[in-house]
Amino acid sequence: MTDLIPCWELRAGFAAALSRMYGTEVPAYNTLVDVSTEVNQTYATTHPDAERLGSIDRVTAERHGAIRVGSPRELAAVADLFEAFGMYPVDFYDLRDAASPVPVVSTAFRPIDEKELALNPFRVFTSMLATADRRFFDAELRTRVDHFVRRRELFDPALLAHARLISAAGGATPAQAEDFIREAVKSFALSTAPIDRAWYDELSAVSPVAADIAGVGGTHINHLTPRVLDIDDLYRRMTARGITMIDAIQGPPRWHGPDVLLRQTSFRALAEPRRFLMPDGTVTSDTLRVRFGEVEARGIALTPTGRTRYDAAMIAIDTAQADPEQAASIWADHFPDTEAGLAEQELAYFRTDAGADGEIVRRPIVYEDFLPRSAAGIFRSNLDDDGAYGDSADDYAADYSKDWMSGAIGRDIHDPYALYAAIAAQSDLTIGADR
Repeated sequence: MTDLIPCWELRAGFAAALSRMYGTEVPAYNTLVDVSTEVNQTYATTHPDAERLGSIDRVTAERHGAIRVGSPRELAAVADLFEAFGMYPVDFYDLRDAASPVPVVSTAFRPIDEKELALNPFRVFTSMLATADRRFFDAELRTRVDHFVRRRELFDPALLAHARLISAAGGATPAQAEDFIREAVKSFALSTAPIDRAWYDELSAVSPVAADIAGVGGTHINHLTPRVLDIDDLYRRMTARGITMIDAIQGPPRWHGPDVLLRQTSFRALAEPRRFLMPDGTVTSDTLRVRFGEVEARGIALTPTGRTRYDAAMIAIDTAQADPEQAASIWADHFPDTEAGLAEQELAYFRTDAGADGEIVRRPIVYEDFLPRSAAGIFRSNLDDDGAYGDSADDYAADYSKDWMSGAIGRDIHDPYALYAAIAAQSDLTIGADR
């Protein structure tokens, strides 16, 4: 009997194949990966604790992707596909009420087991268009958007059937794996089909993100994100290469203490050639700025108490309109500057074990998830305008929620705090955060 290739190997192959495809479609992504690798190599040679939040091999190979879909049916199909790669929905993100509103609700598909994360942590931030929110879509436009989305198929039904079989079996044969990964990657390639110009422009007036989701015939990789150990160094190096970066690094400020949660930045969305179907039936060429190159630096996962502290710190930084030095000072008023302090105040998650001589050894648990504020900020920084948010006479905001999304896709949406607490609970000792 042929041994099955486990889901983590399928996931690693899928991530690598997507990276190759995206590098072909967006060559600047290859530059971002090269610079990220340089940054990590430099950091590893100058910081003895460089592998504190993951091995250099894991960090350098690590990616997260982002895709967008138009309906609960499409989101459920994504869930079927990603489950074959050992990726499950974690957390619920509502980007509609961010400082830079985006008409989507999101979840992240990722491994949920600590060993699976160590083998390959590939995750995909997946956003669904919130057409029931009448702050963005009046009833007439919603009907037309929903009709457009219902007419398309993002994935070949045979691919989804294959995914369900692999999920049930817990893996794939070598022959199945090669075919499955190839077909899955093709589903996320940028379409060359002409785009209806009038329809796309109408949706762009609501939100450029809405146009990217429901103004085209399929989905595509919006960005692939490498991970770096020093995002400030990467920002400087990319700028020195003449690549236009967004104005700021999203997330907590740079400071002298331990990094927590997530810091992100990106190069600006590039003008990509696309074909358009004009109202008179002719096909013309133009460009769209949709896809960008994001990069991230991951820190320690915070407990609910720590997350409340984070929110307070970010509000204080915003209120003060702080520059980077002031932001670091405000941050220091809210967080202790040692891992021991984070653990003692139960602000972050650690594995706490007994050392060879009986001493306490704490190992931080890396944050594997996302920040809605940062996600919305990255999206907004790569748009030319915000669209017509709130212009509708009907200001009804649909009640999208974690429970709603769970029912829509027929799966539990995992609580990230419970996942981190479960990892922490595997410690030899029971001191530290939120056991």
